[in-house]
Amino acid sequence: MTAPAILIEGLTRDFGPVRAVDDLNLEVNEGEVFGFLGPNGAGKTTAIRVLVDLIRPTAGRASVMGYDCQRKSLDVRRRTGYLPGDLNLYKGLTGSELLRFFASLRPGPVDGHYLDSLLERLQLDPSKNVEAYSTGNRQKLGLVQALMHRPAVVILDEPAAGLDPLVKQELWNLVSEAAADGRTVFFSSHVLSDVAKICRRVGIIREGELAAVEEVAKLKERELRIIEITFAEPPLDGALNLPGVEIVRRENNTVRLQVREGLDDLIKAIADYRVTDLRTEQASLEEIFLAYYEETSEEEGAVHEQA
Repeated sequence: MTAPAILIEGLTRDFGPVRAVDDLNLEVNEGEVFGFLGPNGAGKTTAIRVLVDLIRPTAGRASVMGYDCQRKSLDVRRRTGYLPGDLNLYKGLTGSELLRFFASLRPGPVDGHYLDSLLERLQLDPSKNVEAYSTGNRQKLGLVQALMHRPAVVILDEPAAGLDPLVKQELWNLVSEAAADGRTVFFSSHVLSDVAKICRRVGIIREGELAAVEEVAKLKERELRIIEITFAEPPLDGALNLPGVEIVRRENNTVRLQVREGLDDLIKAIADYRVTDLRTEQASLEEIFLAYYEETSEEEGAVHEQA
């Protein structure tokens, strides 16, 4: 049986009295694009730094392509490409010089044609000094160094940060191509729409604990709608108290709602009133998480009651 591309078992990491990751267990299959999803501060970066042996776990273990991340860290690094979330680059070098330096640290040559295609597709001029790069261009350079040697496992911490929409789409194309080539991509994000585009499965982490591993299709079923309605006159008390609809804020004639289900019932309910404005927006990841956790807790509570 083939070992998982990434295996995390009982991983715990403390920073003094603070537990950043708590008993994390996770498997990522070879050739999979796996999204590691959670709000800022959830523990995503801590777990990733253990994978590339930048920090050591307090308890538990992790492996990449069957190699223990701490005892066989050089074997892991030979097989991985890594983009940190807090990318710092050597100053005083051009992009080309920096890429040559990174390439020299790895066994075997880097395919020059592939490197050139990465630079072209990500729209990066490597002749400029690193100090002159914008935040977005520094991110592109980090992505190129992570991908240029075609690693078996690509580990990306918030890879789309600072990228404009067109470049971001090209990044997702590159990630999809890597998976089609049999390589594994593990990337963290706090943006659900980014993860949903290219992942089939996601791990959801909150406050250091793995809340669930879900199919993206199932996560989308729990998707929230945020609707803000302004009425000519305030609706009657209780008029919007509907199953699956939560009133988040009520201010004068404006009501802000979270809608999990019952959208048709809501539309019928507001049809009895004159609406002067209606706005919808994508729910934040935090709002989706809260709804997810609340729904999961309710389901678990119902199971306990039945038992």
